[in-house]
Amino acid sequence: MELANYNFKLGKHKNKNVIWIAFPYNKDMQKQLQKQFPSVSYSASNACWYLPDLPVVRRELKIKEELPGKKLLDTIHHINKQAFIDYRNQLQIKSYSINTQRMYLAEFAELLYLINDYPIEDLNPKRLKDYFLYCVQHLKMKERKMNGKINAVKFYFEQVIHRPKMFFDIPRPKTPSTLPKLLSKYEIKRIIKATTNLKHKVALKLCYGMGLRVSEVVNIKLHHINSSRMLVHIVGAKGKKDRYVPLPMTILKELRIYYTIYTPEEYLFEGQYGGSYSKSSLQQVFKKAMIKAGVNKKIGIHGLRHSYATHLLESGADLRFIQELLGHYSIKTTQVYTKVSHSHMSNIKSPLDSL
Repeated sequence: MELANYNFKLGKHKNKNVIWIAFPYNKDMQKQLQKQFPSVSYSASNACWYLPDLPVVRRELKIKEELPGKKLLDTIHHINKQAFIDYRNQLQIKSYSINTQRMYLAEFAELLYLINDYPIEDLNPKRLKDYFLYCVQHLKMKERKMNGKINAVKFYFEQVIHRPKMFFDIPRPKTPSTLPKLLSKYEIKRIIKATTNLKHKVALKLCYGMGLRVSEVVNIKLHHINSSRMLVHIVGAKGKKDRYVPLPMTILKELRIYYTIYTPEEYLFEGQYGGSYSKSSLQQVFKKAMIKAGVNKKIGIHGLRHSYATHLLESGADLRFIQELLGHYSIKTTQVYTKVSHSHMSNIKSPLDSL
């Protein structure tokens, strides 16, 4: 499909953002469009083809993506608009991930919206403390949300306008120490068995079989897989840290069958509009598989990663080795699995048993 032969225009259709696609009536061009984008739709009322306005679609069509926070900017008083723009620019200069950019911009925009026409740079530590107190007492924000908000506000004063670290006396809410949620090997086997779609099954098997985050699974590219060495290169993971993980021997045959049927071009798991498969889609796949398998637990797809680490520990793997496989910076993060490992618990006998 030669993109130069098609004209693209941003617009709305049925209250949704879309990309209109115009081209001279030509059956071959229509077939090429439908082949590359099987979900492309036709609007009879507008006499035009269209695709949803999504980042992945824009990348495929070589359309410049919207800057994060564009809609938020419209909610901010003009006095603080430049502060918001400078904030966004600094996030991009420091190459923060797009998800972190969106989260920080949303938190910063909330503060700017609240202070309205009061210049953000004139806020002193006392007024900021009052704002955080308001978030806790009136907005009932939890610890994780509050820590994210404090980090976002700190970023402006320390990284954008280069004030000294002025928040040393702002107490951080203590984050609850929770244990990871796990699935047994039997439950995981049932979930995989309940997944009949080959693409979905392979994706879930890799989530568990390599202990990957969902973002890492959907970002695997074909050239990241080295079947001769049985390794997969995980690129640009959390903290922009690369690592290698072993490819499970039992999945190799299934992986080759999957490749033959789906013929992915760049990413191992590709979305319906090209590019990588979406994280939310894979999360929904896991959720539906849980229901179908009759596994009644409140646990997300990340539970497969927790289960992988715990099952490795229970099989006798060294904690340092598990740390490397998971890509943890600190061994303390990995040590949480010792608290949920059955093998560690089973070695402890209650004094009651010796009475």
